[in-house]
Amino acid sequence: MKTYANTVDGRAVVSDRTFESRNPATGEVLGLVPHSTPEQVAQAVATAKAAQPAWAARPDAERKALMMKVAEAIKANAETLATWVTREQGKPLGGVGPDQVPGARFEAWGCEVWTQVPASLDLPVDLAFEDETRRDEVHRKPYGVIAAIAPWNWPLLIAIWQIVPSLRAGNTVVIKPSEYTSIGTLEMVRLIAEVLPPGVLNTVSGPGEVGARLVEDPRVDKIMFTGSGATGAKIAAAAAKNLTPTTMELGGNDAAIVLPDADPKAIAMGLFWGAFLNMGQTCACAKRLYVPDSLHDAVVAELKGLAEAMPMGDGMQDGTVMGPIQNRMQFDKVSRLVERARADGATIVCGGRPADGPGNFYPLTIVTGIDDGAPLVDEEQFGPVLPVIRYRDVDDAVARANRLDVGLGASVWSTDLQRAREVASRIQAGTVWINQHGMIHPMVPFGGTKGSGWGVEFGVDGLKAVTQPQVISIKK
Repeated sequence: MKTYANTVDGRAVVSDRTFESRNPATGEVLGLVPHSTPEQVAQAVATAKAAQPAWAARPDAERKALMMKVAEAIKANAETLATWVTREQGKPLGGVGPDQVPGARFEAWGCEVWTQVPASLDLPVDLAFEDETRRDEVHRKPYGVIAAIAPWNWPLLIAIWQIVPSLRAGNTVVIKPSEYTSIGTLEMVRLIAEVLPPGVLNTVSGPGEVGARLVEDPRVDKIMFTGSGATGAKIAAAAAKNLTPTTMELGGNDAAIVLPDADPKAIAMGLFWGAFLNMGQTCACAKRLYVPDSLHDAVVAELKGLAEAMPMGDGMQDGTVMGPIQNRMQFDKVSRLVERARADGATIVCGGRPADGPGNFYPLTIVTGIDDGAPLVDEEQFGPVLPVIRYRDVDDAVARANRLDVGLGASVWSTDLQRAREVASRIQAGTVWINQHGMIHPMVPFGGTKGSGWGVEFGVDGLKAVTQPQVISIKK
């Protein structure tokens, strides 16, 4: 059984202790992952700290050019990386075109694109003020060492969101992948590190205790985390001890509101993928669907037809559209929420009972006859289950959407764009999509409000988030 390695100072680093990475579709052991020791975590941070001044001192054009080489390395190894995503995370291989299943090949392609875009952007000096007596300029400076904690749902793409802007701006990085999906991320970093100076990008791997050691290190200058609110709270508490700034992208439980003028057939596919992309294992998936009484049955019928037509299985097999839930802990949570809804009298329109056999497969499930306050509505299920809630008044639907202490994304569906804009402006979320859901873009800032975190990623705003402003004030 092969043991995969961390990358520290450009070298492969293994540990005496290891843990298994398993295929969620088959249960197969894919390889062994190092459990980084406290000394190895400290060494990774020290290495990044030592490499950072020289990396930041490089001309900006050189760092941009190296990021483009990173994109080339990702592109050259895209199929290998996509295969790791499918085997380790579960999403089908799929493709990258508009008519393809948005699966592992899409994730690998996204890594390339989300590397090229930051590499193409400039962070110019901003003129804050000037008159006949003074000139005040705002320059952007790197923080130093960025500690990044990546999740298991998009293990390569979200890692790239953390790594590339940080490096582009002159920081160095130590990243810990999720213990559920470590190998693909470690292999991607190994490939990336081959085109970078030693020490600029480093990894540590292991369970939560390894991440805790990383974020508690006083030599870390900023923390980037994507994951659950519960873990985010622990990281924020650790960061507070050292006054370490953070960017937090936490859970969503996004609400989608269908307005009474919407066309159920026209919106069905967009709603479906908004809810079930990556088996619902995406922070910004639609997790609660509010539909007016007049359209409820038609919308549910359209979604049911789509859900029952999607082939589910091992993502390495041709024709597979839906894969497994990535880990048993999440599978058990989804099962618990559906069984509680069933016991409380909700209607399971389709799905709801996993088949026997290997793998964490849970059928696409639509639940009606449910209301706010039910655990399936109030808890982020993060899986292939969509509760559909009836409403009679749009103001009430907005209030329902806003009632939870989360606000990552939301969506409004309507043929009247002006009305949709008005409703969207009243929803408490970092992004509100109209007639689409979850459609992120590398140039458009993305981040949450309330319990969904703080700070943004992507575009110029995302680059600024991994830098500190320095004002240079000149007396004339």
